[in-house]
Amino acid sequence: MSQTEQQFDISEHPSRIHHVAVVVRDLDAALGFYRDTLRLELDEVMPIDSDGVKIGFLPVGESSIELVQPTRDDTGVARFLANRGEGFHHVCLEVADLAAELNRLAEQGIELIDAAPRRGAEGPVAFIHPRSCHGVLVELIEAPGGPAWQSLGYA
Repeated sequence: MSQTEQQFDISEHPSRIHHVAVVVRDLDAALGFYRDTLRLELDEVMPIDSDGVKIGFLPVGESSIELVQPTRDDTGVARFLANRGEGFHHVCLEVADLAAELNRLAEQGIELIDAAPRRGAEGPVAFIHPRSCHGVLVELIEAPGGPAWQSLGYA
């Protein structure tokens, strides 16, 4: 057994819901509800230029609500908003070894949007197509310190 396999048991199932994402037209207006009305603390707001979005994280226990506002009209999030309006977008599950999990899913014939881990706002991520998830977009994020963190240049 390799050191990676010893440190990160690839047979483990997801450890927690990392976040649920809600697409919004106006992040500031949405914060008026989630932060000010529901009294959730805002962790941070950050632009993700590569994905054409601006996101805000509001922690709730060990998980977060991620508010996602498109910043360009040519993105999947912008198309989602135009077609479906504001609302639930995806659920993100935390896994120990993202590449191993993607390989396992691919071997089972699951349709992946990302075949390999890529940089996300809070660590290595990949998406599973809603066609394989009963209509729900599923994001996987690697737990801090996992194998993809170093290979993708995270500190």
